[in-house]
Parts: sequence; structure tokens; C-alpha cells
Amino acid sequence: MARYGILTSGGDCPGLNAVIRGAVLQGNMVHDQEFVGFRDGYKGLVYGDIKLLTRSAVRGISSRGGTILGTSRFGPYSEPDGGPDAIKNVLEELEVDGVVAIGGDGTMAAANRLLGDGIPMVGVPKTIDNDLEATDYTFGFSTAVEIATESADRLRTTGDSHMRCMVLELMGRHAGWIAMYAGIASGAHAILIPEAPESLDQICQWVESVKDRRRAPLIVVAEGFTLPDMTDAFSDRGLDEFNRPRLGGIGEILAPLIEERTGITTRATVLGHIQRGGVPTGFDRVLGTRFGQAISDVLADGDWGKMVALRGTAIERVPFADAVGHTKNVPLDFYRGARALFG
Repeated sequence: MARYGILTSGGDCPGLNAVIRGAVLQGNMVHDQEFVGFRDGYKGLVYGDIKLLTRSAVRGISSRGGTILGTSRFGPYSEPDGGPDAIKNVLEELEVDGVVAIGGDGTMAAANRLLGDGIPMVGVPKTIDNDLEATDYTFGFSTAVEIATESADRLRTTGDSHMRCMVLELMGRHAGWIAMYAGIASGAHAILIPEAPESLDQICQWVESVKDRRRAPLIVVAEGFTLPDMTDAFSDRGLDEFNRPRLGGIGEILAPLIEERTGITTRATVLGHIQRGGVPTGFDRVLGTRFGQAISDVLADGDWGKMVALRGTAIERVPFADAVGHTKNVPLDFYRGARALFG
């Protein structure tokens, strides 16, 4: 019986457990495969910290948020104990024939590098931002949009009560997919995304036009949004584990500027990690399960270096090279269509 390892790396998101369950059940029942899980992402792979993934271990987990394996932003090459030789020794000791890496762009880049160093790797895409070019959708995005939409709806009711402008800041470092979907769904009066800088004058015009109709303006902004005079997205929280600026706070920058220009009381809310938490939507459970089953098939074929992806309604296989370093941005025609409704 072939034995494979699964790890979840990077930020958590709803639907990870559905992938794990789908892979284990497909592998056990169709391909005579067994699985172990590496705890805490690549850290578990480097140090050989595993959890047995039997059928009973994955029973009922698809409805749970987060990941039963734990996750981290640990890099397999970043620690003295890491590197391909150490990982090969771990896999040999544990009799593991290959590794399934579940994660976003950074996780896939690490998997691709390990593949080049002779370690059998396959991948499953994961990001609530839905910004991987190689797949139409990633699991976790649907749940994040639902949470963000509900939050926007709640802000509208309190904003309407006090005739305040409400600014809701959502995740989206390079791409504004969550902001676009949640903003359209909630009827936001402006949606501000990294792909389309807008001037403060324009934002305030939209706010004032709403105020003139005796409505409370709702502004949805992605964390990576910049005003035209900003060279980088706002960050005052230092660097993350990948030496990237920790984003967050553009809503708090915009709110007092809007209030000063328009005279309307303005409040900002940063949704933050709430977007990552909670139980996954039905869509994310189904997509996660399909990805898990598909990656078991990839393992059975020995098709190393491939990542599963959703294309239309079909699950396909794409090379790591097609998945790494290619951000899927919100198309400007999509944004322009929404923009016509602002104000």
C-alpha cells in the first residue's frame, strides 16, 4: 500500500478539512492509499511530526473550519534543520512516498522548489483571496464572502440608524475579489480595491451623493487599496514571516479623511481574521472534497509537480509553474461595471 503525507501551510481557511477528508476517503476506498498528516505545515515535514489520517480520524471533519493538522508559515528552506536532504530522510524513515501540499502561492512555490530538489510533491490551491491565476476559484473564498457580506449588511443597519458613513475593510493584499463580491452583494456605495486606485475627491463625491438622498453611505475597501498619492499599501504593523508588510488600517486612514471632507460622521471597521473563521459554506465543502479526491487520483498516477484546479465546473491538473507567481486580479471591466452603480 502506498503511503502519502498531507500538510496545510500558510493561512488557515474554511474547507481545508474537506480536502483532507476527500483525499483520505478516495485514497482508502479507490486507490489502496494510506495517509499521514504533517502537523503545522512544512514544520511537520522537516521534523517528522505526524498524525495518522485513518477513515475514523477524518469522519465528520468537512463541516469544521480551520485545519485538523494545524498550519504555519514555516519555510522548509528557512531553518538550519530544513532543506531537501533532511526532508528526504524524514520521508524515508516514515515510509512516505510523496507529499500533498495544500496552500497558496508561497506554499506552491516551496513545493515547486522541493520538487526540483527531488522530493515528490503535488499541490492543492488554497486562499480566501481567490487570487491564484491557475484556478477559477479556491475554497475558502465563498465562506469569506458570506461572512463579509453579512458584516456589511449589519453595518448598514447601524449606519442607517445614525446616518453615518460606514467603512468596512476586508482582506485582499494584491487582489480585491472579496471586496468586489461582498460589496456588490451588500449594495455598497463604493468598492475600493488594489487594482483600481480612486482619488479621495471621487470617494467623497460618492459619499455626498448618498447623503443627499438621505441614506447612510457604505464603503467597502480591500486592505491593499491605495489612494493615488500612496506608493504602497498602508502598513504600520511590521513584517510577516515572509518579510512582507503586514497590511491593515487603510479603513482607519480613510474614515477621518471622509468625515473631514464631507462633514458626515464616519466609522471604520476592520473585519480581519473573522473572514477566515467559522464553518465553510456548502460550496467550499464541495470544492474542497472534489480537490481532495482529485489529488488522490494525481498521486495514484504518479503525476508529480501538478496542482489540481477548478476550470469552469471541471477539476483539472496544472503544473506548479503555472500556479506560482501569477496573481489573478479583478478584471477592470468587472470593476467598471460595478463602479457604474457607486454613489
